[in-house]
Amino acid sequence: MALAKLDVVVLDCPDPRALAGFYAAVLGGTVEEDPEDSAWVDLKVPGGPALAFQHAPGFVPPEWPAAGHSQQFHLDLAVEDLDTAEKGVLELGARPLDTEDRSRTFRVYADPAGHPFCLCAC
Repeated sequence: MALAKLDVVVLDCPDPRALAGFYAAVLGGTVEEDPEDSAWVDLKVPGGPALAFQHAPGFVPPEWPAAGHSQQFHLDLAVEDLDTAEKGVLELGARPLDTEDRSRTFRVYADPAGHPFCLCAC
């Protein structure tokens, strides 16, 4: 029996509202903010766990790939069409990290705060 259930994945970042907006545009969902706490923003994602974005003063983005620097974590996002999804995330401000090999079923990007994520057509 499980001891817990995944409730939310939290990403440290310099601007919680902006990063929540990026992922809302990528995944859909509803951005929820507490007017009393600008350091935390939630994104309720349809059919999946919530994402939360927490202000982190002095945030340093992870590097991909770099054995000497932790990537901390990354998100795998399932898509129907890699080319269409790639165009969309780039328009939203993502940047490519590892996208040259077009024969693979995944491509790696960084969100606007620098967190790596993969688009996967697996």
